[in-house]
Amino acid sequence: MNITINKNTDDGVLKLARLGMFAKGAIYCILGVLTTLAAFNIGGQTAGKSDALKFLYEQPFGKILLAILTVGLLGYVVWRFVQAIKDPENAGDDTKGIMTRIGYAASGVFYGFLTFEAAKMLFRGGSSGSSDSKNQELVGQLLDKPFGQILVGIVAVVFIGKAIYQFYRAYSGSFTKKVRDSNLQQDVKNLVRKAGVAGYTARGVVIGIIGYFFLKAAIQANPGQAQGSEGAFKFIESSPFGPYLLAIVAIGLVCYGVFMFVKARYRVMPSSL
Repeated sequence: MNITINKNTDDGVLKLARLGMFAKGAIYCILGVLTTLAAFNIGGQTAGKSDALKFLYEQPFGKILLAILTVGLLGYVVWRFVQAIKDPENAGDDTKGIMTRIGYAASGVFYGFLTFEAAKMLFRGGSSGSSDSKNQELVGQLLDKPFGQILVGIVAVVFIGKAIYQFYRAYSGSFTKKVRDSNLQQDVKNLVRKAGVAGYTARGVVIGIIGYFFLKAAIQANPGQAQGSEGAFKFIESSPFGPYLLAIVAIGLVCYGVFMFVKARYRVMPSSL
């Protein structure tokens, strides 16, 4: 689908995309900072993305900040669906391209729910629950359907596959492929790349643990086994040297947020949609 729409509309979508990347980075920075503080028992909490939204909402001028973040998240959703449907970066129609575009759409759906939650919080206040409870509700609904355990198992495999992909992106260096960092000084460029490696690694760890929980829920047909990022953080914290490992992963998530800020500024975008 290579239909080109009005150039002003193209520019608007691309600006929304950059704002969306910035918003995503902000969420990961808040999430990482809260979890780092919790790891060292100096405040904070093992948080999910919903908690990051709530934290922002409760700050001075929180409604204004959350409103900006909500617009940014909406922009990210629009960009993901543009990537999936219009394929402006030529992922293609072969198997790899289709899988890539399905991944864009899945990301759009996920951040669509997060955008809806942010908007609901903005207009109604409060929070709609933890990521753990939401995942358990989702698994419970899936288990009630025919072949429910298989469906939950597929979700688990998707999470685990995504975790592996995060590690691949971290250590192959592919996360820098579309980032135009030639205007950065070499030491800053090296720091940004290290932040990307740490960030994608931390994401891989958290997503992999969530996949493990979903796999347990599928095998045991027990929605209570499904956990989100909060459960993943608690799992890390309960391990030997848990607080230190949790702090390393949390700081990695802050690094991912910082890399998203850089990406929002320097990502190479398509010339037209």
